[in-house]
Amino acid sequence: MRTVFLLALAVACFGQDFSTLAIEKVAGGFTFTEGPVWSRDSYLLFSDVPENKIWRLTSEGKSAYREASNGANGNTFDTQGRLYSCESRSRRVTRTDKKGAIEVLADKFEGKRLNAPNDIVVRKDGHVYFTDPAFGAQADSRELDFYGIYHLPPKGPLELVAKTTGRPNGIAFSPNGRLLYVADSDERIIRVFDVAANGKATNGRTLISQIDGPPDGIRTDEKGNIWVTCNNVAVYTPDGKFLNKIDFPETPRNLTFGDNDFSTIYVTALKSVYRVRLDIKGSVQY
Repeated sequence: MRTVFLLALAVACFGQDFSTLAIEKVAGGFTFTEGPVWSRDSYLLFSDVPENKIWRLTSEGKSAYREASNGANGNTFDTQGRLYSCESRSRRVTRTDKKGAIEVLADKFEGKRLNAPNDIVVRKDGHVYFTDPAFGAQADSRELDFYGIYHLPPKGPLELVAKTTGRPNGIAFSPNGRLLYVADSDERIIRVFDVAANGKATNGRTLISQIDGPPDGIRTDEKGNIWVTCNNVAVYTPDGKFLNKIDFPETPRNLTFGDNDFSTIYVTALKSVYRVRLDIKGSVQY
């Protein structure tokens, strides 16, 4: 009965039966894929973190977008088409304009180097938010004694949204930009914060718990449903109720909505990138 109920609920929310979804592998041969983001110029960008590259994927195939990416992980765009990247090796957040000029937006907090920025979002009005955990060797050389979630206003200094004991990872907005979701990979939860018009994020609380595997990337669709990469791609209602999941041949690490109508999810999963066509559009802030 539970399986039938979940299927009916998923169809009601998406207008689509998840059991009929076609999973297509669109690129492979990588080491560890992360940070997918769809450009309004009709291509996908994603990172191969260990190989120190950002790749571009079009209908004609893949090509290197950036060599020597400083361990770029999460990526996103703003409304001006500028690319924001979390560079884990250089411990900084950068912005690249459409001519290719790179600007450092954040690399220190209160005089100490950031741990290893991981994932990032930009609200439509230019407020930037990113997570700063530390995985592997990065944890042995960090200067800050906490993991952080940060806010960078369009004007003004870097602000700390929250210190966490577990490592924050994926980050995303609700469609209206008033809620900020953050995955905690250690505690296996999704936190949510209220975000004011001035960009202040407050009232952090747990929305989703007992996730099947460490949560990584997060996105929302136009109805406010929350898409989480864990041992699969799990989908939750805006109030945190489990809807359904999509299993992949490899463990998903991150996802984004793409194609020109934003009705496809692109999933970075270890050595490959997969695509799934949906009957619902993603929510984007750019």
